[in-house]
Amino acid sequence: MLRSSLVLLLLALTVSASAKEFDYDYFSLSYANIEIDDSNVDGDGFGLAGSYAINEDFHVFAGYQSAGLDFGIDLSAFGAGIGYHTTLTPVVDLVASVSYQYIDFDAPGPGDGDDNGLGLGVGLRFAASEEIELNAGISYVDFSDIGNDTSFGVGGLYSFTDAFALGLSADWGDDISSYTLEGRFYFGR
Repeated sequence: MLRSSLVLLLLALTVSASAKEFDYDYFSLSYANIEIDDSNVDGDGFGLAGSYAINEDFHVFAGYQSAGLDFGIDLSAFGAGIGYHTTLTPVVDLVASVSYQYIDFDAPGPGDGDDNGLGLGVGLRFAASEEIELNAGISYVDFSDIGNDTSFGVGGLYSFTDAFALGLSADWGDDISSYTLEGRFYFGR
């Protein structure tokens, strides 16, 4: 049933949009509002990320984010990995990734720590028009000490030019939620 629903959704999306080739060569800067749900802690963070297509089907990516949270807590995260992308329809790409994840947190008192783990992700990119891209996905990170986290994300990008897009996204995880404003700069166009 779920598989049939997804196929129907993809077919419906292809009728309303025009063909677009997705770009995996970009650099982005972002601002995020981060909320740690169980402890009622939140704050703001800045990040930078990039992706580079190494061939027609694979790309490498990396990203760094630093955030200042309530009660003097500083959080930084780094991730890098490889992704696979394939065309499902002329306007929908399937994207899957495997990554190394590192997180470091500093808190007043004895609350400092760091951890690393493996990340997995899968999602869809949908070209709603020549200017608008929508995306959704699920990701899972398994850290060695602090446990694991599953998150769902949705977002959209509006391309002002061939080389620049502005986007909004939201991610909801087991423990952390974030809302992000991103400026994306495409290179090689």
